[in-house]
Amino acid sequence: MTHSEADRILELEAEVGQLREAMASHAVVDQAIGMMVAFGRVTPDRGWEVLKDVSQHTNIKLRNVAELILIWGRRGEIPADIGAALEETLDRYGPTQVPGTGPEPGPAQGPGPGTGRG
Repeated sequence: MTHSEADRILELEAEVGQLREAMASHAVVDQAIGMMVAFGRVTPDRGWEVLKDVSQHTNIKLRNVAELILIWGRRGEIPADIGAALEETLDRYGPTQVPGTGPEPGPAQGPGPGTGRG
């Protein structure tokens, strides 16, 4: 094996390691976005924006914010600064009431005016 072949093997091994790390990071972020969708009742795109905003406002890497959110989902614990930033950001981006926890809906009213039905 020549010196350049050995160098190329080392480069490829480093690249594979970086790709594995990126895939793991992406999975963590995607799961945290899913939590924002479920708990924050926002769209996936808004969930991404929430994570970015919390990361920027707390000066914590996005992946680390995502990890803390996943820990919160499992244990119910989140650092106070992250929790406050998360709540504030979700308030800006959409409804934050967990489905099924609010007032019960009233009786069905039927279609609204102008729908051509009833």
